[in-house]
Amino acid sequence: MLRSLNELQKYAIGATDGDIGKVKDFYYDDHDWVVRYLIVDTGSWLASRKVLISPISIQKPDWAAQSLPVAVTKEQVKNSPDIDTEKPVTRQHEALYLDYYGYPTYWGSTGLWGGGMVPVGMYPGYAGLPGGTTGGEQAIEEVAKAERARHRDDDPHLRSCKAVIGYHIQATDGEVGHVDELLFDEETWAIRYFVVNTSNWWVGHKVLIAPQWIDGVSWSDRTVAVDLSREEVKTAPSYDEAITLDRQGEASLYTHYGRPPYWKAD
Repeated sequence: MLRSLNELQKYAIGATDGDIGKVKDFYYDDHDWVVRYLIVDTGSWLASRKVLISPISIQKPDWAAQSLPVAVTKEQVKNSPDIDTEKPVTRQHEALYLDYYGYPTYWGSTGLWGGGMVPVGMYPGYAGLPGGTTGGEQAIEEVAKAERARHRDDDPHLRSCKAVIGYHIQATDGEVGHVDELLFDEETWAIRYFVVNTSNWWVGHKVLIAPQWIDGVSWSDRTVAVDLSREEVKTAPSYDEAITLDRQGEASLYTHYGRPPYWKAD
C-alpha cells in the first residue's frame, strides 16, 4: 500500500522497552529513491537529540495508532553514534551506524535493500542473515565490514524529504507546479511518486509523477526537471488524497504516460 510521508510526521517510535520519540523527517536516497532513515526527535528523554532509525528495524507498524515499533532498545538508541542531522550524512557516518546496530550494507547490491526488496530482510537473524557469533556468521560480518570500508568515501545520495517539499517541477516545455508531498510503498519504503500541485498553473489539480521520469534535480535552484510535457501533465489522471490509490489507478497513470510500470521491473 502507498502512504504519504507527510502522514508519518510526528508518528511515535517505540523501542522494545519504551518510547523513543517522534518522527521529524526522513532521509531518502536520490539514486534509488528509497527512504533510508527516519529522523527522530527524542524530546525531553534525550534533551531533544535527533537520532536515526533505519526501516530495517521497524516491526509491524500500527497505522491506526500512528506508531512504528522498532526492534531496538532505548539503551541502544542512547548509545548510538551521534550524527548531526542538520548536516549531510556521509557514507562514513552510515558505516558507523550500520556497524553499531549490526546491519549489513544496502549499497553495492541489485536489490533496494542489499540483495532483497524489503528492509526487514536485512535484520540480523532474519531469513538466514547473521544473528549470532558462529564462525560462518563472523566471516559474513567481516565481509560486510570490508564492504563498508571500501565505500566509506562514496557519495551516499541522502536528501531530506522535508527539504524537497516545494521544489518546482519543470516539464520539457515549462513549469507545471511544485512538490506537495511524497508517496512511499509501506513494505519496501521506496518512494513511488511526487505529488505535484499544479495550482499556480492549473487551479485545483494534483497529479503524480514517478521518480523514474526525472531528468535531473537542481538542489541549488530547488527545481526538478521531468521528461514530460506540460500537456501530458495537464491531461494526467488527477490525484485525490482522500481516495486510496490502488494498482488499477496506478496502471491508468502509467498507461497515460506511456511508461512501463515499476511493479513489472521489480
